[in-house]
Amino acid sequence: MTVRGQRGLLRQIREVMADGSSAQARLDGVVQIIANSMVAEVCSIYLRRTSEELELFATEGLNRAAVHNTRLRLSEGLVGEVARAGQPLSLTDAPSHPSFAYRPETGEDPYNSFLGVPLLRGGRTIGVLVVQNRAMRQYHEEEVEDLQIIAMVLAEMVAGDLIGGDELKDIELAPHRPERLKGAVFADGLTQGVVILHEVPVTPDHLLADDPQAEEKRMLKGIDDLRAQIDEMFEGQHGLAGPTFDVLETYRMFAHDRGWTRNLLEAVRSGLTAEAAVERVRNEQRARLNNARDTYMRERLHDLEDLGNRLLRVLAGKNTTARDIPENAILVARDLGPADLLEYDRKRLKGILLEEGSAASHAAIVARALQIPCVGRLSGLRDKVNQNDPVIVDGETGEAYLRPRADIIEATGARMDVRALRRAEFDKIKDAPAITRDGHRMTLMMNAGLEFDLDIMHEVGAEGIGLFRTEFQFMVSEDLPRLNRQTELYGRVMDMAGDKPVTFRTLDLGGDKILPYMEMDREENPALGWRAIRMGLDRPALLRMQVRALIIAARGRELRIMFPMVASVDEFRQARELVDIECQWAKRRGRALPSILRVGVMIECPSLLWHLDALLPMVDFASVGTNDLTQYLFAADRTNPRMSDRYDVLSPPMLRALSVIQKAAEDSGTPVSVCGEIAGRPLEAFVLLALGFNRLSMPPAGLGQVKRMVLSLDVETASKAIQRLMTSSYGSLRSEVLALARKLNVAL
Repeated sequence: MTVRGQRGLLRQIREVMADGSSAQARLDGVVQIIANSMVAEVCSIYLRRTSEELELFATEGLNRAAVHNTRLRLSEGLVGEVARAGQPLSLTDAPSHPSFAYRPETGEDPYNSFLGVPLLRGGRTIGVLVVQNRAMRQYHEEEVEDLQIIAMVLAEMVAGDLIGGDELKDIELAPHRPERLKGAVFADGLTQGVVILHEVPVTPDHLLADDPQAEEKRMLKGIDDLRAQIDEMFEGQHGLAGPTFDVLETYRMFAHDRGWTRNLLEAVRSGLTAEAAVERVRNEQRARLNNARDTYMRERLHDLEDLGNRLLRVLAGKNTTARDIPENAILVARDLGPADLLEYDRKRLKGILLEEGSAASHAAIVARALQIPCVGRLSGLRDKVNQNDPVIVDGETGEAYLRPRADIIEATGARMDVRALRRAEFDKIKDAPAITRDGHRMTLMMNAGLEFDLDIMHEVGAEGIGLFRTEFQFMVSEDLPRLNRQTELYGRVMDMAGDKPVTFRTLDLGGDKILPYMEMDREENPALGWRAIRMGLDRPALLRMQVRALIIAARGRELRIMFPMVASVDEFRQARELVDIECQWAKRRGRALPSILRVGVMIECPSLLWHLDALLPMVDFASVGTNDLTQYLFAADRTNPRMSDRYDVLSPPMLRALSVIQKAAEDSGTPVSVCGEIAGRPLEAFVLLALGFNRLSMPPAGLGQVKRMVLSLDVETASKAIQRLMTSSYGSLRSEVLALARKLNVAL
């Protein structure tokens, strides 16, 4: 069939699907059109029911009495085989096939040749399109491709034009029933809105090419550009460390795979646009890999998804896509990078649902900074929602409600009202000093990493920025930020903070923090590898450029610099020497030095617990990074979903480690704060204050509830009780701590 013929056929199908008649009448018309165009004596459409059966819904050529009466289980018969495999099946002698299942009510006895193709949507089979003939004939490759194109367009049309009608209420054209998914809390909050898919399928109106040869050239250029992009990342033109070797190697392997390229080009040559070809190949890959029993092969689906998304962006002529979204948008994706999240208008983005990820991922960190509820690790999420579906994001319980029932919506609204009242309560106390009932003054600051975080600082009443993650600027940039760009950012941050202190943590890259323009050697355990201060000391030019930018940006103001992941006193000495060198550089050139320069260290490596007596007298301040300290103390990768919840920070080992740090800091007179995620959770913050810490830095969403807790606390009484609990042999003290807080009437 020529491209013109395909367009004419699809135009006829579109007209029938849009004529306003019943769903049954429209599908009856479609099978007649396809049968005539394909010169087939039979054309049938089977649709998938919610009962996981394939129902004969329309036919031209078979017995009409079989419509709605013939049903096949998935994988039953030839139709079921097509649905199970998610691939076309062409036979010259169908009755001899081992999967053939004879259904006398259909009257298909005379028909020998069989061609069936799946109706795929989002990689999921929603039905099967079949043509049959009496003659034992071999369907040509072009006929198979023609029917696949028809099926691809028909799947979108059926789901778009027919969904919602009473006639199809029990047909699984697309997910439409209320569903509750259980995942994990990545960012606290509760909200409801409509689904916005991070990667939207190509619409039916943009499937067929006007000029297949021109479209093939577009595809070839897009593939070449994609390969060059990935090769450049792989070769590491900037000579830095970054994406894991394995990830880039996988991308390059797939991008250069001849089979993948051949499939894309064949799809284009069949008359599809380049974008539609990517969508078709991606659908087929997903259907195939979703049925694979091998876990490794199923995981490769995500690599292919990312590669397809990259190619679509290349074809669009841009690396990122700024998109208009509605006022109550809930972003749905398999996973996100921080740069992806920042493409969306944060005033309109109300929530995030992710199929993968972890609470320690950068998307989750940014979501918390923006105070956007986020739930992740929602298995199968992407295939269970449609664009504009109503959803609820429950960042309190780690649940997502897809197409929620009226009673769930009402209950959620009531809970949101309660949260609004609580926020109003927090607003009343945001400017009040954080003083406990027994007179102890606490300092509550917030973590930040992006410029607009400073607006939030004033909204939530933070007393400063206890941790500014400087690597975020590097992670959202397409190339290495040079001196001027870094200086401008740090200067704006200090300007916006005004008289409130800002502690800048130097680059904490490597491990799970990867950049698109960086290369690194393969590491078996990157979390314990070449990262953070280790990278800075091995590549001093990178660290010195950042320190220089900070000194210039200070312009005679106070400057606080903190080094991450210091594991030994010698590492701190070397890093401090680089700061001194840059101060001398600025002085020789007549630049203003900071009025006050304070250099600190993050305590994240357990090795420092036994050398604090040597380290703390050398530093101006210290901050406990509980996220990393916990994972290193328990040898549990916090980015691994199987491990992230395995150990509790409210356990005797962790509390004793924190107590050792606090006591050493007190003995040396060194100010120490806690800047991990636990500082923003009232129960954990209650314990930190009871251990003697009086400076906490947290995600902005935690400030109100932690301050309310502080104002209700008698810290002396709590301290004595916590010291007794620390002698326990239990693996977690959470229930005991919760009971204690309630006994002391602490506001949680």
